[in-house]
Amino acid sequence: MITGFAAVFFYLFAVIMIVAAIMVIAARNPVHSVLFLILVFFNASGLFLLGGAEFLAMILLMVYVGAVAVLFLFVVMMLDVDFAELKRGMGRYAPIGGLVGLIVLAELIFVFMSVHFSPAGPDAAVTQPVPAALPRSNTQALGDILYTDYVFYFELAGFILLTAMIGAIVLALHHRSGVKRQSVGEQVKRNPQTAIEVKKVESGKGI
Repeated sequence: MITGFAAVFFYLFAVIMIVAAIMVIAARNPVHSVLFLILVFFNASGLFLLGGAEFLAMILLMVYVGAVAVLFLFVVMMLDVDFAELKRGMGRYAPIGGLVGLIVLAELIFVFMSVHFSPAGPDAAVTQPVPAALPRSNTQALGDILYTDYVFYFELAGFILLTAMIGAIVLALHHRSGVKRQSVGEQVKRNPQTAIEVKKVESGKGI
């Protein structure tokens, strides 16, 4: 059970994260929504740190805040999207969204009550990410497993992502005619005879 300063920070991070998550969908300015989303990720990282999962906290900051959220921000700022026009049709989806929200709320209440009112709920031992007897962190233990038992799948996933990236570049790259491009081969093959052209200019006349 979380006690002391850990409990204070837990409730602090949780409250800020919930408020920021509400502001993500309530803010009128899409740029503000992305900034609130970044705030949600930061507070979620704090909760992961309190739970002993520092690797997840680091990945959340580097991948989601450093890449995904910043990409969202750039796209929103660069594209002139009329978000007011997009939000006009949200009213017809409100009943379905409310129904889904009620179902999720009922599931959360059910999980909360089953944990706190089950015979072994409050007194059950919480499984630690890494046993306390081992002199290594959660990240070191995860790295040992990832690069030993699952190294083949890790490399295969990296190869698939590399192939997808190359395919996306090839599909998105369009060559336009009439555009001067650099030819490295022609530049390497140049010599003094072809690189320099001497012209005799008559007095009083230009080239």
